[in-house]
Amino acid sequence: MTTKKIGMQTAALANPPALASWANVVGKKEGEGPLADTFDYIDGDDTFGESTWEKSESAMQKQALGLALNKAGQAAASLDWIFAGDLLNQCIGSSFAARGQDVPFFGLYGACSTMGEGLALAAMTLDGGFGEWAGVVVSSHFCTAERQYRTPLEYGGQRTPTSQWTATASGAAILAREGPGPYITHVTVGKITDKGITDTNNMGAAMAPAAFETLKAHFSDTGRSPSSYDMIFTGDLGTLGSELLVELLRKDGIQLNNHADCGAMLFDREHQDVHCGGSGCGCCASVLTGHILNHLKAGKWKNVLFCPTGALHSPTSAFQGESIPGICHAIAISTTK
Repeated sequence: MTTKKIGMQTAALANPPALASWANVVGKKEGEGPLADTFDYIDGDDTFGESTWEKSESAMQKQALGLALNKAGQAAASLDWIFAGDLLNQCIGSSFAARGQDVPFFGLYGACSTMGEGLALAAMTLDGGFGEWAGVVVSSHFCTAERQYRTPLEYGGQRTPTSQWTATASGAAILAREGPGPYITHVTVGKITDKGITDTNNMGAAMAPAAFETLKAHFSDTGRSPSSYDMIFTGDLGTLGSELLVELLRKDGIQLNNHADCGAMLFDREHQDVHCGGSGCGCCASVLTGHILNHLKAGKWKNVLFCPTGALHSPTSAFQGESIPGICHAIAISTTK
């Protein structure tokens, strides 16, 4: 008999694991944005000392994980599991970064929602008693994403007003079965949601319905409401997707007055050319492992809901005219168990 699943999509963790430490590394553009003082390392030229963009992305992951481990006072060998992911084909940013770490590895793909997927799986694994320590690390890089999903940078293609800027960033979190917190208390796993959006330059419209469905499920499963949280963070809907989400919830009778989106927070849209905001696995991961968790640790907030979203398309599916499936996972984080 199950005792930890409540409702249709939510796991209420009996032994909420602690977020023991966290860290992030970002690129130059991200370091020029409004959250610069929340980043652990800002690279000056986005190469991270490597000769290719793909190697740069792997270097970001290694550095972010290493910084998080140092903060926790742990070595990589102490991790029972690593959950890692990125946007590249076959998740090579993550698997190449994990080479030589000698830690059991789960490679994940949830597009921009991968940090949520990793936290969900790591938290449920530790809550189930399958280990004492787990690492979650994700990344994205503007140049690797442009090469894979769009056109080479040298082409100089124009971006549409609804497009978003893939963040050059990596975020890592170390989870412990025991510790002082903050804690992951609930996980609402999203379902694939597809409303027929085919424009790959309008990720906000493709992902907003998924965020809507997951938030509705979370509130229904837990009996909570938006007011149960100090803040509810989505990522990365950007400005347009955020407006759509708020409107969808309003039409369903839910007022979302304490909402912010990581994609809208990472950059200064007035002074940085990012159109509707940021995106990519590293966008919400760097905001979580900087701004959000630092505020929880400082006592500014006691309860937040972290809801990263992902657009699960590929260049092949887009070329074939397929619509874009969306996903969103909700992670409840609290300063108390």
